[in-house]
Amino acid sequence: MMKQIASFSINHDILVPGLYVSRVDGDCVTYDIRMKCPNEGDYVSQGALHTLEHLIATYLRSSDIQNSVIYFGPMGCRTGCYLVMRDDVSKEEVIRHLCDAFRFTADFEGEIPGAKRRECGNYLEHDLPDAKREAAEFVKVLSAWNPQDMTYPE
Repeated sequence: MMKQIASFSINHDILVPGLYVSRVDGDCVTYDIRMKCPNEGDYVSQGALHTLEHLIATYLRSSDIQNSVIYFGPMGCRTGCYLVMRDDVSKEEVIRHLCDAFRFTADFEGEIPGAKRRECGNYLEHDLPDAKREAAEFVKVLSAWNPQDMTYPE
């Protein structure tokens, strides 16, 4: 029998949008960037999620915490994203950088980084207007978030 992974042990029926510490593995911290309430029928569209991935990953990997960013990418359930970081960045700094990244995305104009055919495996599936809308909504959640809020509800 396969072991239940940590992210499947969270009660998704009570999870609300926010930023949570999903797990800590040695010096790596996985953050659950939950943009939508699970199982309520309102999900981030695939095109918007893909664009959020390109913009936010590029933003974080261009920031002053770039050497601590291991991974940023979407959840398959389309309710948010995961950020994997080294533990050398404080929770306050993670919140601040994510707020900045989502604000950057909400205000973004121009060509989506890495969205050309030779750069992306599904370059046609982007939706910048929807990504900007989703980012603007989520920055409202993040801007009120604090490190003590980063524990999953029980």
